[in-house]
Amino acid sequence: MKIAIVGLGYVGLPLSLQYACSGLSVLGLDIDPAKIEAINQGKSYIKHIESSAIEAQVKAGAFSASTDFSRVKEVEAVIICVPTPLNKNREPDISYIIKTGEAIAPHLHQGILVVLESTTYPGTTDEDLREVLEKGSGLKAGIDFHLAFSPEREDPGNPQSKVAEIPKVVGGFTPACLEKAKALYGRAIRTIVPVSSCRAAEATKLLENIFRGVNIALVNELKMVYGAMGIDVWEVINAAKTKPFGYMPFYPGPGLGGHCIPIDPFYLTWKAREYGQNTRFIELAGEVNTSMPEFVVNRVAEALNHHRKPVNGSRVLLLGLAYKPNVDDDRESPSYILLDLLRHRGAEVAYYDPYVPVIRPTREHPHWAGTRSVAWNESVVRGFDAILIATHHDSVNYQQLADWAGCIIDTRNAMARVHTRTGTVWKA
Repeated sequence: MKIAIVGLGYVGLPLSLQYACSGLSVLGLDIDPAKIEAINQGKSYIKHIESSAIEAQVKAGAFSASTDFSRVKEVEAVIICVPTPLNKNREPDISYIIKTGEAIAPHLHQGILVVLESTTYPGTTDEDLREVLEKGSGLKAGIDFHLAFSPEREDPGNPQSKVAEIPKVVGGFTPACLEKAKALYGRAIRTIVPVSSCRAAEATKLLENIFRGVNIALVNELKMVYGAMGIDVWEVINAAKTKPFGYMPFYPGPGLGGHCIPIDPFYLTWKAREYGQNTRFIELAGEVNTSMPEFVVNRVAEALNHHRKPVNGSRVLLLGLAYKPNVDDDRESPSYILLDLLRHRGAEVAYYDPYVPVIRPTREHPHWAGTRSVAWNESVVRGFDAILIATHHDSVNYQQLADWAGCIIDTRNAMARVHTRTGTVWKA
């Protein structure tokens, strides 16, 4: 069986490798020629994916990549894994889905299966994508070709997270579409979770991420409340999680990052308005989470003030640009907002991240493109007035940081088990 996977990023690349390892022939499609060249040379461009894993499948003839979308005519199934960002007005942008649909539609054939994995609002697959595919191909979904939605569940940087072991939710446009999609995913993934429709599957993914966003907002708010009371929220969370029932720990931070939690909830709030529904919990959680970078920068100002220094003119090193530990994924990272806010207040800012040696161009923060990480050594660290920990990479030596730095603002509780001097570390 030969399949195509469109979009070779943090979702599409590991999924491609899983299918290739499972005995299928995989054609990766992407509009980025650099990714295509890297894959065909057996090289990885994602930090936590080994080049050897790609090279093995390319050499075996199980995995190849191309920018030629007309090659969809060669395959039995197409899985779409493209970005779904928000536009400048914080509204859903499904243009990548639509453009992908337009690119593959002329090359669809009888019996082919098209599955969307990109996180989106309910109705995208059976309305927006279906319309584009039918118009461009002259075929009818559920009759001439199969259509389904299956939300991605990637957890980059988590060594315990294996694509084959994560249950796969699948919803089909028709019962026959569902069966076709179940058969496809069953070739590579151990547990399939069928639901009644594409919309139910789309809603499942949104629920998963809204649940996280709301609970993170809760602990972020409690961090500020308990902090005002002189209570360490990290101590409270660690104590609460000893309860073996009725509680699940979530942790505060400097803001939300990644392609899911900062974005996905607002796909539902936007769609809900079409049905005259308000999503007050989601919107309030969004307000709390988006306010966190400002709170953190205020704590930086307090810490510097304690050392008789203003923010304006101080040198601040931001530790960690990626949105989560041990990955090179900087999508929607709150670190960019922190850098902007600190610079706006007159600070001289730099960053250190072993996973992001140079900042790549982004739509939201193009002014940081090309900026390089500083080196990690005593003379460099001592040259900064404050160190702001935004991401807690395991590879960072936090004892060295404690020994070298005179003022540390810790948003991740990274210094909790490190011996520090009194007055050095500030929780934020």
